[in-house]
Order: sequence, then structure tokens, then C-alpha cells
Amino acid sequence: MQESRYLKDNLENIQRLMSIPALRNFETSNLSRLLLLSKMREYDPEETIIQEGDEDPWLYFLLEGSVRITKKDVEIGVITEIGDVFGEMRIIDSQSRSATVIALEPTVCLAINTAAKDRMVGKGDRDEQLDFLLLLYRIFAEFLSIRLRLTNEELIKANMILKALA
Repeated sequence: MQESRYLKDNLENIQRLMSIPALRNFETSNLSRLLLLSKMREYDPEETIIQEGDEDPWLYFLLEGSVRITKKDVEIGVITEIGDVFGEMRIIDSQSRSATVIALEPTVCLAINTAAKDRMVGKGDRDEQLDFLLLLYRIFAEFLSIRLRLTNEELIKANMILKALA
């Protein structure tokens, strides 16, 4: 993995964040806060990004490439959409990583260190920081809702196959 330093709060980086669909609703001040917690990470094909069972604080937005998600060595999904989020479950429930995420091709991610909240100290008042966190959780909720709907569809298909075999 190649990793940048924490990103700087500048116009070029803010425009880069605004190109991520999930971040378009963020105000510039919130994007500035996000930059203070963010690094760019590049992965080679077959390189592990997240290891099941780990307890790291990183959240990821896919910027280039694609990733495979496995649980107990069984593939449970592939992420190919630019701007998709992964690694959010650990951030929400504070449990260990529930799955492994591996780059399928050269892959670039925006990695956000959710444990580095102290880097935001002095960056606005408490209400602004709460607004920032609420927006982040809204993004999580939207992605989780999409994934839950897809899982429901897969469950229905599996049940129909089981009924046909019975």
C-alpha cells in the first residue's frame, strides 16, 4: 500500500471530495474537516485493505478500481462504484471487522481515520462538529439501506430456489 500524508485543506482537495457522490451534500466547512482526517491510499491487485477481525479505525471511499468482500473466505460482494463506502460497520458498532476487503485491480481509496477526531479540535464550534458527524452517519445509513435492500433481494431469490428444489 502507498499512503499519502493527511490531506491539506485546499480548493483542489475539496473539489476532489465533491466529485464523490456521497459527499456532494457536505458544506465546504465539513469537507475541510474531512480532509484533516483523510489520506489517499493506493493498493495493488490482491492486496488486503481490511482484514476480518481487525480493529482499525479507517473508513474508505472507493475512488478508482474495485474490491472484493469476503467473510470466512466466502465472497459476499464486489464494490465497483466510484464513491461507494466500505468499512463503515466497524465505525458504527465498534466491533471488530466483520469481513475482509481485497483490491481486485489497482485501487485508490480515500481513507478516513475516524479515531483522529482530535485533529478537528479548534475547527468550528460544537454544533458544527455535530452537524459534520450527523452527515457522516447519514451517508452510512444511505449505503446500509442500499445494501440491505440488495441482501433482501438475494434472500428472496435463495428462498425461491429452495422452494423449487423441495
